[in-house]
Amino acid sequence: MSIDNQSLISRVRAHIPRQDLCEMLRLVRLLFRVSQSSGYRHKVFPDLPEVARFDPNHAALMMGYDFHLTADGPRLIEVNTNAGGAYIAWLSEQQAGTSTRSALSNRFKRRLLNSFLQEWQDFSAADEPLKRVIIMDENLDQQALFLEMIGFRDWLCENGIDAHVASPEDLQVEADGVYFNAEKVDLIYNRHCDFFLETEPMQELKKAYLTAQVCLSPNPFAYGLLADKRRMVLWSDPESLDNLGLSARDTALLLKVVPPSSLLSGQDEGDLWSRRKKLIFKPVTAFGGRGVLLGKGITRKRFADLDPETTLVQQLVPPSVETSTEGQEYKMDVRLFVYRNHLLGVGARLYQGQVTNMKTAGGGFAPVSIV
Repeated sequence: MSIDNQSLISRVRAHIPRQDLCEMLRLVRLLFRVSQSSGYRHKVFPDLPEVARFDPNHAALMMGYDFHLTADGPRLIEVNTNAGGAYIAWLSEQQAGTSTRSALSNRFKRRLLNSFLQEWQDFSAADEPLKRVIIMDENLDQQALFLEMIGFRDWLCENGIDAHVASPEDLQVEADGVYFNAEKVDLIYNRHCDFFLETEPMQELKKAYLTAQVCLSPNPFAYGLLADKRRMVLWSDPESLDNLGLSARDTALLLKVVPPSSLLSGQDEGDLWSRRKKLIFKPVTAFGGRGVLLGKGITRKRFADLDPETTLVQQLVPPSVETSTEGQEYKMDVRLFVYRNHLLGVGARLYQGQVTNMKTAGGGFAPVSIV
């Protein structure tokens, strides 16, 4: 796949301290372990819709854990169940000339393929090979990473798996499964941002998912456990963590790396307003930076209009900065691409502006060096 887009792939190399990478990995593995515990699930299930409490007995492809790097180590910004950009990040390494210090080597493809095969094996509990995959999203021609989906499709086909890019409307749900062009679908690599399958185009697929007629990955179960922004309230609250029976070391790691987070409801609005310049406000159901407001720029009216039940208030963690050889500065966030508790690869997104974006000339996914 060839991508020529000045805002998708950056020529500026990003640098990540090895110590920071190790700490990010420790947090990722801890969160996965915690998410598998019955105590944690008992704690979060009451906040989740029924579809997110259904356990499909498999994990989630291409989880993304996003971090900002600080002088005191990494800080978790959010978790994604439909994290895009892994293939773009891999391409950025190839265009830059992969070295032994590359953070996203060719092993990425092998690890990624194994994750697809493992998902299918866990779902099917049989020896049948994975035959057909649909890479699914909505409004395909409007997706910034549509070319990445095409790249995944071609790569899967090269590995002997029939793959197609499709929208929910392109799929036919029958009593015995999901079909595309009259051929049965084994696995849907879900890039759609309807995380709880609530919109009309997803209703038939939701039925197929809940009756185990198709392997949907990622899925509402994984989203509810790890990517719902409300989980960050629990992860940054000492009292809630105490009730999970974690070790002192695990609790300390969470409280260090997860910025203090809370829902707006029940908070002293006068106190929040006085501290707003050190805060960031995020809609819990939004994605991709949509609706995110920096406290330093929020007006009184906009602040008053925030929905207390669906607004996450989080301590602001400014991103680190990378500088090009021409002296151009870019903000950076780091994304760990993960399957279960296994690292697939590391990506870094460079951008300018208030929030992460893929529209900055000279920005995008950058080649990464671990230093």
